[in-house]
Amino acid sequence: MPGVTEEQIIAARQMTAIEFLQRYRPEELVKVGSRGEFQLRAHDSFKINGETSNFHWKSRDVGGKSALDYLVKVEEMRFVDAVLTLCEESPGYIPPPPRTEQKKEFVLPPAAESNRRVFAYLMKRGIDRKVIDACFRAGILYESADYHNAVFVGKDEAGAARYAFLRGTYTRGKPFKAEVSGSDKRFCFLLPPKRETKRLAVYEAAIETLAHLTLEGTADKWRLSLGGIYAPKEGELPRSSSFKAPPALEAFLSGHPEIEEIEICTNNDYAGRWAAGHIAKFYQGRYKTALNLPEKEGCDYADLAKEKYEERTARQRAVRSR
Repeated sequence: MPGVTEEQIIAARQMTAIEFLQRYRPEELVKVGSRGEFQLRAHDSFKINGETSNFHWKSRDVGGKSALDYLVKVEEMRFVDAVLTLCEESPGYIPPPPRTEQKKEFVLPPAAESNRRVFAYLMKRGIDRKVIDACFRAGILYESADYHNAVFVGKDEAGAARYAFLRGTYTRGKPFKAEVSGSDKRFCFLLPPKRETKRLAVYEAAIETLAHLTLEGTADKWRLSLGGIYAPKEGELPRSSSFKAPPALEAFLSGHPEIEEIEICTNNDYAGRWAAGHIAKFYQGRYKTALNLPEKEGCDYADLAKEKYEERTARQRAVRSR
């Protein structure tokens, strides 16, 4: 290969794409979901696994795993320049940041004729039928026509849909989770209270808002999904500027000056605890903050609602079999 040796190419392939991004592009990484997947802030169709480093840029239909793959296929750097950069042969060269992808138009997936599969799926996850029905009536939850996903809709103050999160209803294998292209994360899924309140509870995912409402049984506060959170890996030293207030939370608070208390209900795992602590610190002095994470370590409120449902179902089976 003109310009670089075979040894340099082998050395350049040692760094993974996720390692490169965490080291040199940390501000571009945005965590999505709770399974270690990230997307790029400038390219919402780019997804990378935080464990395997496998990435796929859907809009360009390119993928890879190594930092070399990323620089060549995503940042469109010349192969030789990318190899030399990764081998630190050209330390003065600073690769340009990814070019901003044109914002895609937000379009909700077509609705199915009924919400039967979504209703059954959420019931088996332990969600109260009254909570599900209320979401259907409000137009913030429905079943998609194509893959029968649950569609959690986020609306702006005027009632227009601006965000949607898809969650697969098939119970086998890894559940499908994805945001609809063009979603505006300032307007994530939101459950309104039944009466005036100065309290807001925040969660990582939409289904957790339904689950916690089911477990508590009282619609006495706003419940907002943050559409996922960012947190460094456990044991990794974060940059001082790593934390940024979730856009959904910032937007909600700016539109609701009556809020006085933020109840933080993130997952009880490393990422959830890290985010909860930083959210509390960020809003300290402006709002009363309270941490209300699930008591069971490693769980979220959706896990607890499902666990409670399964325990109740097992008891009912035992009674019937006597």
